[in-house]
Amino acid sequence: MPSDLPPRPIHIAPSVLPADFSKLGEECAALEAAGVDRIQWDVMDGQFVPNLTFGPDVIAACRSSVQIPFEAHLMVNTPEVLLDRYAEAGCELLIVHAESTIHLHRCLGQVREAGARAAVALNPSTPVSAVEHVLDLVEMVLVMTVNPGFGGQAYIATMEPKIAELRRLVADRGLDIDIEVDGGIGPDTVAGATAAGANVLVAGSALYRDPEGLGHAVADLRARAEAAQRGAHAA
Repeated sequence: MPSDLPPRPIHIAPSVLPADFSKLGEECAALEAAGVDRIQWDVMDGQFVPNLTFGPDVIAACRSSVQIPFEAHLMVNTPEVLLDRYAEAGCELLIVHAESTIHLHRCLGQVREAGARAAVALNPSTPVSAVEHVLDLVEMVLVMTVNPGFGGQAYIATMEPKIAELRRLVADRGLDIDIEVDGGIGPDTVAGATAAGANVLVAGSALYRDPEGLGHAVADLRARAEAAQRGAHAA
């Protein structure tokens, strides 16, 4: 990451995919107690990605369990059909995939009209240029570091130049935009993603399999990310 770019605060936004679905409210509370910044809901429709997960009613049922924000990562075709429901369910930030809708500009505007903050996501094969003309409508861009659909996949390190390209574009335009990464993020991969320019980290499996518990996992991931960020700016 170029040293002349001001560092952005590191945020940890865990996915609840590895959680126990029979007690999601308690699982959200455990994540909040562990010190995360917000919780990401991976919404999958079985069409855009080969998996099915959470509808808006499930998310709404968990909203009162925690005070921290919710974000919905909408891995669905035609997100404009139901995105209002996810805002109503309590998701302050809605992430729409650039590949999932013909009218991306209109869809992101609809997110804002629904009272939510808008973000856009890019699959690994999708170039940064796909979102170049909607950056004025979003507060965050998500660079997928796995192909979406399932948790526990291996990190795709070749996405790091893409993260860096996006960070340079955002900086050159003077925009106030976070860069999120999602997929295979853990102790061994977080430094590369953060040094490239990411500052919002989605982690799932790595947090839940830490033998010392969620609190240790969150603190360790944050410390590693902040150290990598400092190193990148000092270089």
